Amino acid sequence: MKEWTSFKRLLMQRFPVSKMISVSSMSNTILRSGKAHEKSSSSTHPEELDDPQKSSEESTKVITRQEFVSRLHELKDEINRAWHSEDRVKSLKLSIKVARLLMDTSVLNFYPTLFVLVSDVLDMLGDMVWERIRQKAEFAEDGAKFCSLRENFGVSDVPTDAKETCYNWFCKVGTIRELLPRIYLELAIFPCWRFLIEQPSESLQRLVMMTRGLADPLASAYCRLYIAHRAQKFPSHDTGYLITCVNDIKLILTRISSTKETAFGGFADSKRPLVSLMEPSVEFIMKSILNDASPRRVGKVLVELGIWRSQEELFGGLPCISIVLHHLLKELPTDIVCFHAVDILHLIKCSNDNSYDQYLNYRLVGLRLCEQISQITTVDAIVNEVIHVVSEYGLDEYLKVVDAYLDIVLQNQMDGHLKTILEWISKLASDKVLAEDELASLQSILVKLLSHFKNVEHVFSLNHFLQILDMMHGSSHSIVNMHILDMATRDGYLHDPTTIQLLFEISQALHSDTDLVNMKNDDNQQQARLISRFVRMVDHGVVYERHLAFLVECRGAFGSIIELKEILVHSSNCLATKALKDGKKHTGFVKSCIAFSEVTIPSIPGHIKQLNLFLETAEVALLGGLVSHSDDLIDSAINCLQSYDLVEGSRTVDSDGLLSSIRKLCSLLIMVPGNTEVGILHIPKNILSIIHSRSWSPRLSARLFCAIISLSATLSQERLPYHADHPEIMGNDLLFFGDSSYVRELLSLTESVLQNLVDIIEHEPSRAARGSVSLEACNCIVSSFKINEHILPICSKLIETAKSCLDAKDKYLTSTISFLDKNMHAATVPSSITI
Repeated sequence: MKEWTSFKRLLMQRFPVSKMISVSSMSNTILRSGKAHEKSSSSTHPEELDDPQKSSEESTKVITRQEFVSRLHELKDEINRAWHSEDRVKSLKLSIKVARLLMDTSVLNFYPTLFVLVSDVLDMLGDMVWERIRQKAEFAEDGAKFCSLRENFGVSDVPTDAKETCYNWFCKVGTIRELLPRIYLELAIFPCWRFLIEQPSESLQRLVMMTRGLADPLASAYCRLYIAHRAQKFPSHDTGYLITCVNDIKLILTRISSTKETAFGGFADSKRPLVSLMEPSVEFIMKSILNDASPRRVGKVLVELGIWRSQEELFGGLPCISIVLHHLLKELPTDIVCFHAVDILHLIKCSNDNSYDQYLNYRLVGLRLCEQISQITTVDAIVNEVIHVVSEYGLDEYLKVVDAYLDIVLQNQMDGHLKTILEWISKLASDKVLAEDELASLQSILVKLLSHFKNVEHVFSLNHFLQILDMMHGSSHSIVNMHILDMATRDGYLHDPTTIQLLFEISQALHSDTDLVNMKNDDNQQQARLISRFVRMVDHGVVYERHLAFLVECRGAFGSIIELKEILVHSSNCLATKALKDGKKHTGFVKSCIAFSEVTIPSIPGHIKQLNLFLETAEVALLGGLVSHSDDLIDSAINCLQSYDLVEGSRTVDSDGLLSSIRKLCSLLIMVPGNTEVGILHIPKNILSIIHSRSWSPRLSARLFCAIISLSATLSQERLPYHADHPEIMGNDLLFFGDSSYVRELLSLTESVLQNLVDIIEHEPSRAARGSVSLEACNCIVSSFKINEHILPICSKLIETAKSCLDAKDKYLTSTISFLDKNMHAATVPSSITI
């Protein structure tokens, strides 16, 4: 029943109706008379019901879709209430009224929805009648239960009273005047035949024959659909009655297709919508026939449908109605499709009626064959036939068919056919604005090509590939471009200039299709990531100038992609570093790279990001011996630090990121020669001034002070731990060590920072944090300076603060005390700076 529920939902979605619908006066009268009908008598016969046609007006009524549905739901509720009020005749009368609605096919597109609504009502009635008779078979009049029918009960298990009640229901249904309601009502209670006969499914053939009396093709098709649905109540494997249904529908469709100008009008205007509305019946019935069928059973079905002449002479029958053939091919086992593919293609060629587009059947065969490509035994014959047939098609049909067979062509390395396909697509699509369906098919074809080949150069070398790509536009074009970039950057760096230029143009096209307003959209972010990865994977080798020119071009083309700008700066700095390591004179080129980075960085949002990039570029400048450039870049980094709180103060400060950046700056300052014109230590002093001017947390400020302490201690050494990797740049140890003014400046800075450190820790509100920061500061001081009478009191105070905040057994506390004691005993050598 889940399958039926899903089918009904899809049926209503497939044929949506407008808010306003036109209904015949007969249907309108039935709906309005639902609640007004109050007569209730068990003696009343259904033939005495008012004929709604007698009281109906001649004109068509226009009502809202919701009003129609609401009225039908009211009738359903009325039927249910009448049944549970023991007024079962009224329930039957109202059910007949509901079934009569299916006689009205005046609004074609509304009929599937009407069928779903009416069939729900009739299913409910059938279930209530079944339960009523089952209770008669199991319970006495006084409610006492005298037996229980087993699941697979037989007629002999049913008491006489229950059989009589059941027979009476079929008699009442049999007296309904109109044929269509009579068939539907019998189908609704059809499972109840199990109480009367041993093989109730045999009676289905009688009902199938009765449907031949229905003149309206749409009403008769949906009546047969209801037969297939109600037949699912029986476990019978006999599907002969369903095959009869399909063969009858084939005759109806043949008449429709062959009709000239009749009541149906021209085919394009009237017949095609009618056939489309009948299609769900064919689909459901065919699925019911072939569901879990054995190979022998499938062969028998094909013979009975006239597809096979016999089990021995396959696919030699008469042409089949295209729409029936389509749903047959959907349900056939894959191995049969693969083994008889050539015969099936011939059958499709012979079945070229107007009930279904022939190209869709060719396409379906291709899709079915791709389910098990390895089982195809006649690949060449199949592909040759299809290529021949589609050469007569227009672009849309051509694309849809070859898309279905492309995996077969690729996996069997049919390069000649692939060349033909691409050439034909190029020919058909030239000088034409592609429609959405055509773009979707092209997208599928090109993505399959990209998935098949291992490298993008091979794809670019295919004749007409790039020409076809240029014809595309919109989202399909973007999706293909994304696949190309993903494929190109997946396995390594890109070196070929021609490939790089093509990918650059593809990236430009992708970027131009990106919604810059909604850059946070997942699709747009994916596009930005792919373009950025492409730029990062480009490598022009030792042709440095070409690579820098490429970066400049990318900055102009993709300026809105923020993450790409960072990659451009990193790439430029990396390029300068590679040039410096090359061993040749590249000073001018390195200056160009630094200038590129210096211009690009300010356009990147986020002052911490800018700070880090300026520091990275300054380090590259030092590596190239460009001290003045390095000084300017460090000044720019300091400006970023000064602007940080002013712009981003409303946000939560990234303490870890800020601390890391300032530590990085302090590490760089060890290599930077002091500038006597502005003061040797003017940068550390600027950092100190910035810390004082900000309302950062005591914990963060203390850690920043510790970074300056480490810098100050390092600069006081006779030989610095590392220097700029350039012979012409002298470190501060060589320039200023032993200079009394330099020592005094370091001493003054250190004393100030130490005092600030002790004071700021006392302002930490959290006891645990205050204790942890005190120990962190103590470790920093002990690691930086030798213990003397000036340092010891500061360390002791910090230890006491930690003891007052932490447990005496805290591991960090005990290890710090041990570290301090060890350094006190080792302090025999005088410190470089006396404090």
